[in-house]
Amino acid sequence: MVAPLLEELAGSLGSPEPAVRLILSILIGYPFALVYRRFLFHQPAVVLHLFHTFSGLGLAAFNFGSQLCHSAVCILVQFLMLRLMGRTVTTVLSSFIFQMVYLLVGYYYTATEEYDIKWTMPHCVLTLKLIGLSLDYYDGGKEPAQMNSEQKKAALVSVPSLLEVFGFSYFYGGCLVGPQFTLRSYQRLVAGKLTDCPGRPPNSVVPAMQRFAVGVICLVIFTLGGPHFPDTYFLTDEFEAQPFWYRCVFILVWGKIILYKYVSCWAIAEGTCILAGLGYNGVDEDGKHHWDACANMKVWLFETTPYFEGTIASFNINTNAWAARHVFKQLKFLGNKSVSHVTTLLFLAIWHGLHSGYIMCFFMEFIIVTVERQARALVKDVPSLTKLANSRLYPLIYGVQQFIHWLFMGYSLVPFSLLTYDKWLKVHLSVYFCARTEREKAGLSWYCLLYG
Repeated sequence: MVAPLLEELAGSLGSPEPAVRLILSILIGYPFALVYRRFLFHQPAVVLHLFHTFSGLGLAAFNFGSQLCHSAVCILVQFLMLRLMGRTVTTVLSSFIFQMVYLLVGYYYTATEEYDIKWTMPHCVLTLKLIGLSLDYYDGGKEPAQMNSEQKKAALVSVPSLLEVFGFSYFYGGCLVGPQFTLRSYQRLVAGKLTDCPGRPPNSVVPAMQRFAVGVICLVIFTLGGPHFPDTYFLTDEFEAQPFWYRCVFILVWGKIILYKYVSCWAIAEGTCILAGLGYNGVDEDGKHHWDACANMKVWLFETTPYFEGTIASFNINTNAWAARHVFKQLKFLGNKSVSHVTTLLFLAIWHGLHSGYIMCFFMEFIIVTVERQARALVKDVPSLTKLANSRLYPLIYGVQQFIHWLFMGYSLVPFSLLTYDKWLKVHLSVYFCARTEREKAGLSWYCLLYG
């Protein structure tokens, strides 16, 4: 009964059925959050764990059917590691190896030459959750003086119950597309502590609806703009026959629009977390309550920054923070930030999938960010360039910055979206590797003039 309706809806929207199922599942999080606020807020922890577990399992079954067994197996194995192996380095390493190998094997057996919505998509989110869980449990055995502020906030003083781990893993606000959050945050949610009015559900309807509105706007932009800038056009003879400037502009606009696909999902999912209370981030010195604990996007920064590094800082925030805390900072013993940075990006590339496009995308991120940092530092050291950057010409400079910024962003996203070597290399060849040449050879002089 449901399948024909979904097929008809997908056809009318011009979207694949799995994508429609995913969007509907993210939206269903709002009714779940309302049920929690209205009927379950004061219920015992066991009831809440059961509610979160079965609601998340329902969403997984709706999207992936019996393949939800993969997530259940990994959660169970993770719990057994914590319970049987204890708070040891062996537990952490075993968790990392098992969860990553399971994910990569899943990628290997389900991979196609296109990006598909299948069980490995939410499983990559779960993989980081479970690896982070083992690290937080390990940190719980350290002395406070041995931990930084982030570790103190996330450290687990005791092993969680199996039901608690299932509830944490299947929480409806983050089991499909994120965001990442710690078990300690989930425990505070279940205990009713993530609220601006103790003892009552949080006053989070307005901020939740604001993020929901942002997500819907981004979804509309992608839905309307996506069909005019499809990935498949890159591989056509028509694209190759276009003038060079047209190909560059197409890549620029395509790169901007394609990112709204991710922004929309993250913003809508964040709204669910805010509505439930998980997004509560305390109160500042002025008495203002903040709801950005689960923010995966800084939308204003994303739209206005002229820097590649600014876009990275505004995009997929929780995953980047997870990688910084659990990978980059763990490599401090190497004594070289560049090596730690490259290793972290390599981890993220492999975590995304086994296609060469992911590695190329993150490799280009490292090159572009490195050159950008060096160029901006150089501009600050040259008074005449700093004066030019702050002159009345800045609006013109800003426009050129944005053009270059989004051209390089789209250029870097081509491998990420086309995945296989033969496809993305063809597109890069069609624009004569312009972004790479610009950055690595002539780019430095451009940034000396344009970035301050």
